[in-house]
Amino acid sequence: MTQPRNAGETGETLLTRPARPADAAAIAQVHIRSREATMPYLPPRRRSDAEVEAWVRDVVLPGSRVWVAELGGRVVGYAAVEGDHLDALYLLAEVRRRGIGSRLLAAAKAHRPQGLSLFVFQRNTDARAFYLRHGFTVTAVTDGSANMEREPDMAMRWSPVTNGTRTVG
Repeated sequence: MTQPRNAGETGETLLTRPARPADAAAIAQVHIRSREATMPYLPPRRRSDAEVEAWVRDVVLPGSRVWVAELGGRVVGYAAVEGDHLDALYLLAEVRRRGIGSRLLAAAKAHRPQGLSLFVFQRNTDARAFYLRHGFTVTAVTDGSANMEREPDMAMRWSPVTNGTRTVG
């Protein structure tokens, strides 16, 4: 799934591809920087950069299907799917609203054409709107007691449309 494309005003080439073990440090930095920039309401981070990188290398990459988005040769986003669950879709704040998240989500949907589920923090209104625009619907609202951050969230689900009706996947 390596598809070059112009990513907008910078004229840099956007490439979406499967992640490799060598991407662990770059993915960890996207994860850290994105959460810090776009979700300032989260509790302070308890893990070091090295611990986040080890988690990506030892847990995320071997246990999930992961794609990265490269812009001008630099990893600027990633998506991870485990089973039918979109565990992560993060972008560096400075590259948002250029279609990069949509490209990563398209890779995840192509991998799981039967449907995808995810959780999103209730306060993450930009992400909620993004997923709604891409056909996800809210299936549950929680108080956050089941997530590490203890932040109220919501479950969302995308099911493909077949013959004008949604299929249950």
